[in-house]
Amino acid sequence: MTTRILPATGDPDAARALAALLGRLPAAEPAAAVPDSTTLLDTLGRLAAQSLDELPEVVLVHERIGPVPALDLIREVALRFPAVGVVLVTSDAGPQLFAAAMDSGARGLVGLPLAQDELAARVQAAAQWAVGVRRHLGGGRAGELPAGPGGTVVTVTGAKGGVGATFAAVQFALAAAAAGRRTALVDMDLQAGDVGSYLDVQFRRSVADLAGIQDISGRVLADAVFEHGTGVALLLAPADGERGEEVDERAARTVVTALRGRYEVVVIDCGTQLTGANAAAVEMADVAVLLTTPDVVAVRAARRTVRMWERLHVRKAEDTVTVVNRWTRHTEIDPALIEKITRTRALRTPVPAAFKEIQPVIDAGRLQDLDNRSTVKTALWTVAGELGLLAPADPPAPTPGTALAVRP
Repeated sequence: MTTRILPATGDPDAARALAALLGRLPAAEPAAAVPDSTTLLDTLGRLAAQSLDELPEVVLVHERIGPVPALDLIREVALRFPAVGVVLVTSDAGPQLFAAAMDSGARGLVGLPLAQDELAARVQAAAQWAVGVRRHLGGGRAGELPAGPGGTVVTVTGAKGGVGATFAAVQFALAAAAAGRRTALVDMDLQAGDVGSYLDVQFRRSVADLAGIQDISGRVLADAVFEHGTGVALLLAPADGERGEEVDERAARTVVTALRGRYEVVVIDCGTQLTGANAAAVEMADVAVLLTTPDVVAVRAARRTVRMWERLHVRKAEDTVTVVNRWTRHTEIDPALIEKITRTRALRTPVPAAFKEIQPVIDAGRLQDLDNRSTVKTALWTVAGELGLLAPADPPAPTPGTALAVRP
């Protein structure tokens, strides 16, 4: 049996050393090393979309992979691609790291400097485990691969302040809940979050209360979320903005993983400012929405955000979905032009400019009461359908835009 191996390392010297040793292993088929965590997850997602049989049996994760830390990356791969055996390559082969790697979902650990016998043994063990899992799963046709527990994570980021990101995020969550899907809405605008204000909610718990908890159980999560009358579970930003600093990148990853494991849809309002926490959320998301208005300043800000995400290896432009808000027939900047400028995928369903429709519910802090006849609500719920947030049996009634290929 041929063992397909995908190394993941950002160190060129380590990549060459791994390639040399893997090339000597019997019945091994090593692929070219991927340089970062984003590329690894994209590659595995693309292969999984084709077939279970297209995935490599073994993924080797080097300790200096980035931008996602190695153990967090192993946990993400184990959750989303459970039929892949992951092996950590590290200079620290002590029992503490070994236990942490196993807890994250690794199937083995290889010490540095590399030894061919040890590498061969770990690769073989991980490959045998992966083959056994796939045999148990059966089949191998596209779409049959379990993606780990949980559902779809969607982030909503504003190109600049005031473009309507929070309003859109709330409506996406309400649409998913109305479609019968178990939905959570997270306010990751940690210093200036307004989700609670828009839904007339005062709750003393927030996402900051989950910071520092390594393993978020169902009971702990239930204590932190507010079960809204609409059926949406709310995880709010802290009332005291300075507490937002408690939610770092690692905490955000832990929170998103816990929510993904318990809800079908997780909508995250990321605000407009890039922090370690919301950058982690955008990187982990199945769909990253960038909301903009059709004016020069906002579109420039959208392009600036996309370029920053790419420089920081948070998200590729082609894996970002742009939604245009406050559009009118007389607007010269249309979705197609914005798509060309930002190099993202702009949905062809824009959200109309109709502030008079939404002003009463905004002022009252009750977005859930927005009239079903509202053109803004109709458009946003249509977009929610295009993003895959609605149940298959409940497609949106209005004319849909272009179909969206969701990032696996």
